[in-house]
Amino acid sequence: MESMLNKLKSTVTKVTADMTSAVMGNPVTREFEVGRHIASGGPGMSWRIYNGTKKSTKQEVAVFVFDKKVIDRYQKFEKDQIIDSLKKGVQQLTRLRHPRLLTVQHPLEESRDCLAFCTEPVFASLANVLGQWDNLPSPVPTDIKEYKLYDVETKYGLLQVSEGLSFLHSGVKMVHGNLCAENIILNKSGAWKIMGFDFSISSSNPSDAEPKYVCKEWDPNLSPLCLPNPEYVAPEYILSISCDVASDMYSLGVLIHAMFNEGKPVFKVNKQDIFKSFSRQLDQLSHLSPGVLSQIPEEVRDHVKMLLNVTSNLRPDADQMTKIPFFDDVGAMTLQYFDSLFQRDNLQKSQFYRGLPKVLPKLPKRVVIYRILPALTSEFVNPDMVPFVLPNVLLIAEECTKEEYVRLVLPDLTPVFKQQEPVQILLIFLQKMDLLLTKTPPEDIKNSVLPMVYRAVEAPSTQIQELCLNIIPTFANLIEYPSMKNALIPRIKSACLQTSSLAVRVNSLVCLGKILEYLDKWFVIDEILPFLQQIPSKEPAVLMGILGIYKCTFTHKKLGIPKEHLAGKSLPHLVSLSIDNNLNLNQFNSFMAVIKEMLNRMEAEHKTKLEQLHIMQEQQRSLNITNHMNQSEETKNTPSPATQVRNVTLKCGHAVSLTLEEKQRLAKEQEQAAKLRSQQPLAPQSIKPATTTPQVTHTLYRALIRNLLSLSLMDFFFVTIPMQGGTISSTFPAGPTMGGMGTMGISNGFNSPMGFQTGGMGMGMRPAAPGLYGGMATTTSTPNFNALTQNQNQSHPSKPTDMSALDSLFTSSKPKVSMNQMAPKPAPGAIAPSPWLSQFGTGQPSQTAPMQATPMGMTGVQGGFGMQANPFFNPQNFSQPVASSTMNTGMIKQSASVNNDLKDLFG
Repeated sequence: MESMLNKLKSTVTKVTADMTSAVMGNPVTREFEVGRHIASGGPGMSWRIYNGTKKSTKQEVAVFVFDKKVIDRYQKFEKDQIIDSLKKGVQQLTRLRHPRLLTVQHPLEESRDCLAFCTEPVFASLANVLGQWDNLPSPVPTDIKEYKLYDVETKYGLLQVSEGLSFLHSGVKMVHGNLCAENIILNKSGAWKIMGFDFSISSSNPSDAEPKYVCKEWDPNLSPLCLPNPEYVAPEYILSISCDVASDMYSLGVLIHAMFNEGKPVFKVNKQDIFKSFSRQLDQLSHLSPGVLSQIPEEVRDHVKMLLNVTSNLRPDADQMTKIPFFDDVGAMTLQYFDSLFQRDNLQKSQFYRGLPKVLPKLPKRVVIYRILPALTSEFVNPDMVPFVLPNVLLIAEECTKEEYVRLVLPDLTPVFKQQEPVQILLIFLQKMDLLLTKTPPEDIKNSVLPMVYRAVEAPSTQIQELCLNIIPTFANLIEYPSMKNALIPRIKSACLQTSSLAVRVNSLVCLGKILEYLDKWFVIDEILPFLQQIPSKEPAVLMGILGIYKCTFTHKKLGIPKEHLAGKSLPHLVSLSIDNNLNLNQFNSFMAVIKEMLNRMEAEHKTKLEQLHIMQEQQRSLNITNHMNQSEETKNTPSPATQVRNVTLKCGHAVSLTLEEKQRLAKEQEQAAKLRSQQPLAPQSIKPATTTPQVTHTLYRALIRNLLSLSLMDFFFVTIPMQGGTISSTFPAGPTMGGMGTMGISNGFNSPMGFQTGGMGMGMRPAAPGLYGGMATTTSTPNFNALTQNQNQSHPSKPTDMSALDSLFTSSKPKVSMNQMAPKPAPGAIAPSPWLSQFGTGQPSQTAPMQATPMGMTGVQGGFGMQANPFFNPQNFSQPVASSTMNTGMIKQSASVNNDLKDLFG
């Protein structure tokens, strides 16, 4: 990539250096910018042709430059001869003005290094086009290398040369003297122009009817640049040193031969022995073989043979050549007419432009674009001719590429977009709107094309409005949606409401109906349908137009009307219009058909919705029942409201549309279910043990005493149940059951057990337990807890009583001991003291106090506390002497110790 850039840079630098060195210092550069080297031409292809622009006006020109370095090898007098010859040719060309001669825009300027002058823009010389590439830039420009002349270009080019010679011979009385391919220049538009008047000969008696031309003798010793091209010179010029206008006609014959033979002349001339060559050539011309002219078209072959005749008087003159049938070609005549337009009046021009569309398709595109189009666009300055010229310009634009259209056509069309008179201009543009919107860039469409359409819709002429409204639907698909929505539709609505013409109003409705498919649904519902209710007139055509828009919107698969709009707005409006007295029977039937179709669809849609809602409600009701029955299941297994809705939808077999209230209710249920799933499972909270101060402990026991006092009322009542052997107290038994009948012992922990004989089946209230605690007695401090032991002789041990529920009643700074640990456990040998009792005083040895009686209880629980057994309900027992001789002495001592403990606790 870098090497390519360096190569390109070196090429540009070399070309720029060559051009700069050639033109530097020449006065031409003061007024003109010299550009790229594009071609070569003139005598001996000695002139380099550059493109350029005039600095003041930016007008495009061609700059002809002759570099004096080319003739450095010659002697000074030869150099002077060459320079004088070149100067003569340019000066003669500058003095002559004719459409067939190259136009000089700046005369010859000489500097130390070069000669230079400026002309109209040039493409190349005819010699370049025919393959002679001397003095061209390297590489040869592609446009020259690939340039091929069309037949119409060749015919019209030869006709132009003939007309130029006719001007010189008849008008100026001058012989060109060196007519050849290198002295014919093709300008930018393709016209052939004559130059190279270096060897021209003027008449010595221009005022006489018979002009006389004096030519110089051929001097072989002169430089080739000081002599005409010998291959195109007539034989008499060399052999008899005579010439006249017929000599130029001979040169024209050779030129025609070269045009159809790849640039080759009739004969090759040996420049070293010119006289001998021409003598041989003269003999060949006298007996010209048919093969020499075989490539020339038959219709001009005889004329060429005449032009090459040895006898100059038999050669046709220039004026006669312009009238031969060969040049009666439609294309050539069309191009010739364009060149003479400035001589025609408007009537002649209009007639010519009317027939031009039939001719344009027969002409080559290059000829049309570069020859005809500039001539047509030049007529835009004449408003009266624009309606005749514009169709041809747009026809040419259709054949152009987008790039050619933007570069060659659009700049000339832009001013015409703004012309409002004559009205035919607007109509022509509207008919070709698809072309304009397709090839015009978006920015130009926005700034030039669409404003023209808007002006047409708002035009004061109803005829223009009607035409515009009829044409808009044909190119509506090419208009951008924002422009249609914000600019075009509002203008159509305004034209419909404000016009007093029924035709404009109806065409507005028809136009809207045709472009509905290019609009979106909600724009139609919000803007178009409400607009229909604003139309003031009630003519049948207007009413049918309104009906048509409703029907198109209702039936179009992309649009459609919601059932809410049908019920609230569309149907009421249509029903009111349907009973208008101006409607006939067929029109009324059309209204009713549309109304019935709307009603049927509205009924079907709403009925379907209600059925779906009913199915949803039934499914929801069944789901609620199911959820009520499955409340015990885990929350994660309960389907969410979203799942319920999904299940309902699946059960219905099709999608269900829910109302807003239903969606809100289901959303709330779903949210509640999510909250339940996110909650943590309930777990017991651990309570850190707190330090119990004496004051807190004192308060706790006061509250405990009050609770026990309130519960003591239950122990003052005894329910005596008659049995076989006696009565049973409602208090808890003191010992285990031993068979069907026995004695129940009741002890308060201080007195001897009181027993009585019971008979019949015992009615126990709880199973037998190894501990002696029952009821609320376990929660209080009793005087004799260390003395309470389990009978060692019990033969039926049972499961310990679970008293963990009472653990929370006690708080202590010491390690927490559960109630299950405080229950005495059976063990062989010694009885372990209760760890809870040690919290209230110094530990004392546990003493065993066996029970004296074998009670027969109903509950099967050892050692219960009733009214007599609870020490808090019998304080006198604390000092009561032991009455029973069977009470153990250790138990009395233990009771006294507990009594002291209670005094310490309660003060």
